[in-house]
Amino acid sequence: MGSSVDFIYWLDRDMSHKILMCLDDPSDLVRISCVSRSWRHFVIGNGLCKQLCLRMFPQLSRASCVAELNKSGAKEPEVGSSSSMEWQALEKDHRVYAYLARACTSFGIVGCIGETIGASSTDNFPEESIDNTLEARDIINGRASYWSSKGQRNPGVPETLTYKLVCPICVIMEISVHPFEAFFQPGNPIYSAKSVRIKMGHPNPSLDASADGKYVWTYISPEFPMAQENELQKFKLPEPVLCIGGILQIELLGRIQRQEMDNLFYICVSHVKVVGRPLSPAFGIEIREPSSGTFVLKCDQLAKCPTQPAFSNEVVEEYDWDEEDEVDDFEEAYAL
Repeated sequence: MGSSVDFIYWLDRDMSHKILMCLDDPSDLVRISCVSRSWRHFVIGNGLCKQLCLRMFPQLSRASCVAELNKSGAKEPEVGSSSSMEWQALEKDHRVYAYLARACTSFGIVGCIGETIGASSTDNFPEESIDNTLEARDIINGRASYWSSKGQRNPGVPETLTYKLVCPICVIMEISVHPFEAFFQPGNPIYSAKSVRIKMGHPNPSLDASADGKYVWTYISPEFPMAQENELQKFKLPEPVLCIGGILQIELLGRIQRQEMDNLFYICVSHVKVVGRPLSPAFGIEIREPSSGTFVLKCDQLAKCPTQPAFSNEVVEEYDWDEEDEVDDFEEAYAL
């Protein structure tokens, strides 16, 4: 049988890189890195898993470095040449970003609101507080359950609802808002907004931060039109977003409905739902520079996740090679 030739040696480096960058499934990159030693070195040396993650989630461009916790299956750094230390850093990036790409596409999809933080205004507190938006039921203990803004003469005055997510790092896919229908008022008016916009980010710990500067927003969605209808309205983001910092704010833009009693414009919401994939405790973050959003991405190999991630059941056959050429055992450590 004739000897086989590795196509990476046939093609120039740039062409091989372009071909492999066409892959959009993290499992494919991991499988490629198991084909042979040369393929593994090419994938790791070019940071292909990290580049895939950056394509999936541009928010990762603010990650200054990665850190591994409970490093089962990961080798401790060894004192040596700068090239060997650089290679160890590339291997660490590969392990973390390969697992992250997998987690972001396969961890369980659940509701991601942890608790309320506050509303820009509330008409009657606590009867009409933002806390009511966590409850899907319209009526609780014989009372209507909803949040109401204060009334405004100007219909252009916006409102915001701010929430803390279940963990500091989540993949968010869609947000749903249910405008409130005041069934106890003449004509059953629906106090919806004209449109909504979603912001995600992290707290700003600066002591001199103004009310508008309490948070650093690292993602702002386009505006989504809202219908003046009594139903849970879903607003799917153009692409899944990696929320770094665990803060999500819903901007309610434009008022439609006047209240007959005082002739003022109000916005009222009965329920809010945020859907996505929580990544903790497998992943965590440490904000290094709040103003720019720079952070350290932390990965805990041994953390038990609520839903076990899984790729397809396809079996990957690996090439045989000498023991000295054996691939790193990160695939086993991350159950890839």
